[in-house]
Amino acid sequence: MGLTKTNKFTKEQNELARLAKALGHPARIAIIEHLTKAQSCICGDIVKELPLSQSTVSQHLKELKSVGLIKGTIEGPSVCYCINNEVWLVAKVQFEGLFASLKSAENCC
Repeated sequence: MGLTKTNKFTKEQNELARLAKALGHPARIAIIEHLTKAQSCICGDIVKELPLSQSTVSQHLKELKSVGLIKGTIEGPSVCYCINNEVWLVAKVQFEGLFASLKSAENCC
């Protein structure tokens, strides 16, 4: 969707689309799963969890960080990542609201 068309949608719709797009790759889902299981900051070993190169993993981390789902701190030569709880809870509410909006699928074609 072109940037000029996003203003035709609500702020909430645009935000949910940004979050969905960031989660729209299996590597990013794997990163999120790894960080949620660890329940702490992870420094450097995310690459070991994925069948991808360091540069590809870094690009996926950048995408997740750009929407705020994760946050990172630089400590010397390494960067530590963890779930950004504040944004994570907002995303949870937004997705729950979307999924809860369908009351029943009985009248569907």
